[in-house]
Formats: sequence, structure tokens, C-alpha cells
Amino acid sequence: MDTTTCAATAPDEQGCAFSEGSNSHLVMEILIIGFAYLLGSVPTGYILGSRAGIDVRKAGSGNIGATNVARLVGKRQGILTLIADVAKGFIPVFVASRLGLSSDWIALTGVAAFLGHLYPVFLKFRGGKGVSTALGVFLGVAPWATLVLAVIFAVAVLSSRMISLSAMIAAAAAPVALWVFSYSPVLIWMSAFIGLLIIWRHRANIKRLLAGTEPKFVASSR
Repeated sequence: MDTTTCAATAPDEQGCAFSEGSNSHLVMEILIIGFAYLLGSVPTGYILGSRAGIDVRKAGSGNIGATNVARLVGKRQGILTLIADVAKGFIPVFVASRLGLSSDWIALTGVAAFLGHLYPVFLKFRGGKGVSTALGVFLGVAPWATLVLAVIFAVAVLSSRMISLSAMIAAAAAPVALWVFSYSPVLIWMSAFIGLLIIWRHRANIKRLLAGTEPKFVASSR
């Protein structure tokens, strides 16, 4: 029912107001999804690498994430990339939550930010593996479960010195952690989807792990 129809049907004013409110709410939800994707698409690692004269897509693992940036450019730039990529996941879901969006829309917002990092419009849809951005999303929607995942990741890193293996272990554990803390089913399914995509994006690492050629993490001394 549009505004003209609403004006012509005075007895149904309450229904008109509800319809208009629903439409404006839907527009806001769609705008949040778009904002999440565009923010997720900002290629922090690529930008910091370019400022140092290095195209991180063409060196090391070819990934635009914090690990490759730290290896090629330096620890400081790697840490900045990590912080920015986490923020890309956290900010949209935090905003969606503060605006009172439902769990369904918050989950979609998190997925949009995550997919923005994996398939950024600013880099012709060739992005990173999404681990840090996923961390930001999980931190925004499930902080207690994220704390457990961070411990799992840290233990795996300390024992293996392999970021890729540790990230996949934490990704696989994500839906279990959210289930243990009784988060809503839609958030558990969101974490499962994100976890599967993270593992899929690490398929080259999996081949190297099976071949025994996956390098251990050593940051650049720059």
C-alpha cells in the first residue's frame, strides 16, 4: 500500500503506518548489508603493502591478509592489517545490533562483511581468506565463544607455528563453540558457513600441509 492509497483510506491509517514502518525498516536492513559488504571489501593489506612498494598479491602466499603482510612488509603493517580486518567484521554487526536488527539480519550482515573480504569489489573480487574478518564478526555476535576460539587458535599456533592450520582448526570449532554457549541457531549456521568457506579458501595450504611443505610463520624484520 503506497502513500496515496493510505491517504485515501483513512479507516486503515494504522495499517498504513505499519506498512510504511516495515518498508523503511527493510530499506535500513538492506543498506546495512550493503555497508557491511563495502567495508569488508576495503583491502587493508593490499593498501599497506602498496605503500611499502610491495604487491602482496604477487609475493609470498599471494594473500592480502595479515600473515602475508607481516611476512613481506613487516610486523607493524601486519598488526595494522589484523586490526583493520577484524574491525571490518566487527563494526557492521555491532551497528546492526545497536539498530535493533533481528538475529537473521545480524547474521546476514556478518556474512556480507566476510564475503566482502573474500570477494572485494575494489580488487576485482579477488580477496583474502577471511580469518581476521571472521574473528571480528564472531567477536560482535558471540564474544564468549570467540574467546574460546581465540584460545584454541593460540594453542594451535604455539604447538605448530602454522597460522593456516591453526586458522582452520579454529574455523572448524566455531559452530561447536557457539552451540555450547547456546547462541541462536541462525548464528550457529552463520558460523558453520563462514568456517567452511575459510577452510575452502585454505585448500592450497591443505595441499602443502599434506605434502609437508607448508611454511611456519616468521614475520619480516622490517
